[in-house]
Amino acid sequence: MALVSIVMGSDSDMPVMKKAAQVLEDFGVEYEARIISAHREPDVFFNYAKEAEARGVKVIIAGAGMAAHLPGMCAALFPLPVIGIPMHTKSLGGRDSLYSIVQMPPGMPVATVGIDGAKNAGLLAVRMLAIGDPALLAALKEFADRQKAEVEAKDERLQETGCGAY
Repeated sequence: MALVSIVMGSDSDMPVMKKAAQVLEDFGVEYEARIISAHREPDVFFNYAKEAEARGVKVIIAGAGMAAHLPGMCAALFPLPVIGIPMHTKSLGGRDSLYSIVQMPPGMPVATVGIDGAKNAGLLAVRMLAIGDPALLAALKEFADRQKAEVEAKDERLQETGCGAY
C-alpha cells in the first residue's frame, strides 16, 4: 500500500519529481506516482484526490508549474498533508509556481518546498510519516548523522589540502 502519492501535471516534471521518489525508495517508503492534469482531466484528478485517503495514502507530494493549481486542489480534496513543489518555469523562473502554491487561502494549507525542491519534499514526507513510525525516525537520525559526517570529511580534506587542491 502506497503511503505517499507523487503527482505531477506533466511528464516534463518527471526529472524533478524522480528526486522525491528516490528519497522515498532510500527510506523504504512505498509510494505511487501519477501524471494527472487538473486542468485537462478534472474528473480523473477529482477521483484521484478524493480516493487517495481510502487507498491508504498519508501524504501527497504534488509538483506544479506556472498557475500551479495541482497542490492546492489536492489540499482541497485530501484531508491529510500535501507538499507542493513549485517547478522552475522558463517565463518567470518558477516564481509564478512558488507564489501560486505558497499563497493558499486560510484553511487550505500546503507545505511548500523551494523551486524544484523534490528531494526536500521527499524528506519532509518521510519526516511526517516518522511521527508514528519509530523505525523510520531512527533511519532519519542515521541519515542526519551521515550528512554530518560527509560535511566533516569535506572540511577535513579542505584543511589538509587547502582551497586550491579542492
